Amino acid sequence: MDSKNVHSPVFLVFPPEIITSEYRTAEFTATAYDSQNQVQKILIRKLKILGTTQILFGIMNFSFGVVFLFTLVNPYPRFPFIFLSGYPFWGSALFINSGAFLIALKRKTTDTLIKMSQAMNLLSALGAAAGIILLIFAFLLDGEFICGYSPDGIQCGAITTLFVGILIMLMIFSVAELFISLFSSILGCYSEESGGCC
Repeated sequence: MDSKNVHSPVFLVFPPEIITSEYRTAEFTATAYDSQNQVQKILIRKLKILGTTQILFGIMNFSFGVVFLFTLVNPYPRFPFIFLSGYPFWGSALFINSGAFLIALKRKTTDTLIKMSQAMNLLSALGAAAGIILLIFAFLLDGEFICGYSPDGIQCGAITTLFVGILIMLMIFSVAELFISLFSSILGCYSEESGGCC
């Protein structure tokens, strides 16, 4: 037997009397239902962007914590308050984890992953709120951190400006992370209530 004949298609030809309506079988129809509305579809596309932004904020928070690590040089006898609180490190861990869960949620949506992502975003929002409070204390306690220990005020102004600038950047990242985390948590609650997947 030739290999070309083995894979050739088969056509069935029926006589006209079989095609009449009394012999015709029921037709099968398929209807696709859209379980998510347009707003959910638009928000799902943004999860990867939000997750990437959270990871980026976490890396930048960690980087500023490393900068604070190198501020303990003579004649400065102590670390800044924000470094002693550990916020640049545990805050960045929360931000990176919540961003990773959002990216994972974009790739594969399961009920467990939705709940874990929502919990991580709530923890990240609480961490960002605590970070904002700690940064306010840092502004109050360490406003003159370098100038108070420096014997000569030659470089005091420039270094203090840099130090306060880093605190301001940490505050901006924390406020942005708070809004992103709250938005992601609310999005998870909304999609859970509507029966759809986030």
